Order: sequence, then structure tokens, then C-alpha cells
Amino acid sequence: MSNWVIVPAAGRGSRFGGAVPKQFLEAGGRSVLAHTLDALAGHPGIGGLVLVLGPDDAPQLPEAVLHGKPLVRALGGDTRAASVLAGLHALPDTVRPDDFVLVHDAARPNLHAGDLDALLERGRMDPVGAILAAPVRDTLKRAGDDGGIDGTEPRERLWRALTPQLFRRLQLGRALEAADADGITVTDEAMAMERQGARPLLVEGREDNFKITTPTDFARFEFELSRRS
Repeated sequence: MSNWVIVPAAGRGSRFGGAVPKQFLEAGGRSVLAHTLDALAGHPGIGGLVLVLGPDDAPQLPEAVLHGKPLVRALGGDTRAASVLAGLHALPDTVRPDDFVLVHDAARPNLHAGDLDALLERGRMDPVGAILAAPVRDTLKRAGDDGGIDGTEPRERLWRALTPQLFRRLQLGRALEAADADGITVTDEAMAMERQGARPLLVEGREDNFKITTPTDFARFEFELSRRS
């Protein structure tokens, strides 16, 4: 069974800086977004993609079909949640309310097929769904208002949320709408599901499935590309 994936790409990347949003920067002769879409569309478990873009991104659109998979375009909103909701509404009618859909960051181009295999295999067996995640391995410090250390936080049960994240179409839409109605800005889809009392499954993924947030991250991805070639 193949699943559709939503790629919210309407963000401006204010933390990265620069005139060009990070998802449209070129690495290895192609945009970061193109690398991300290829990593998804090249997997046999993906049946189609919804690319959610901002109103000024029309010149940046990639090809309409990748690896023979359909690519639907949707107009994004002011927040990630609004863009994901737009993507859910743009899914074709063949995607039923109880079908699983994935959401993946546009600026997370280093996704490996094995991680996607594990997420689909384990997540589709869970009643709620699942996310890729990585255990926290660094020592965590709690800072005081003056910048000094107030304490050390236990890390044994802490994980870093990655993407893709896998949830049922109707449940995810309702969770995002509820968060919006309550004035809550959710930073990922799992947070919206958690607010509804759901407990998504954590599926351990590779540490190099990183999101490009800073220029250092972009340089790291360029290095990863050079290793492949």
C-alpha cells in the first residue's frame, strides 16, 4: 500500500537568513527542495506528493511528476499548521479519511530509504501513527535568566522529533484545527496529536536526517552530497 506525503514548503526560513528561502538554495546543482522530493518520490511506499508553497514561489516549482508519482500543488498559510491543513485539503479523494499520510520538512533533504521503510512498517501498525525521532545523546543544561546553569536535565526519556511523521488524514486534520481554534502554535504534527490525548509511536531514525536551519547545516548537506558522488 502506498501513502501520500505532504511537504510544507511555504516557510521563509527567518533563522537561516538571506534573500532566498533555504528550501530553494542550490546544492549539487539542484535545490534543497528537489533533493527532498526525490528522496520521498523515489521510495516505493510513496504514492503521491502534495507540495505546499507560498504565493511568491511559482517560479520555483519543480517538475509536475517525480519518479512517475503525481505531484499536487497547494497554497500554504502563515504557519506550518495552516500549510499542512492546506495540504490535507488538497489530497485527492482516493485518500480516505482513515488512510495514513506523511508530513515531511521541505528542508530535510537527507532522508534515507531505510528510515522511511521503518516508519511505514511500524507506524501503519499503530492505531495513532508514528514519527521518526532520535534519542537525545548530549548532556542537557537548564539555563537561568542570567545565563548561568541552574541544573542538569535527565535525558534518558528525551527524543528529538524528526520527520516524516505519519498519521491518519482525518485525525491529523481535526488535531490541527483544534490547536488553531485554541490559539496554540504547534511546532510539529505530533504535538497537535498529543493535545488530543494521542500517543504517537517513536521510531528511531538516523542522526543525519537533519533539517537545514542554519548556514552550517547547509554546508553539512553539501558535504554529504560530495560524499555520495
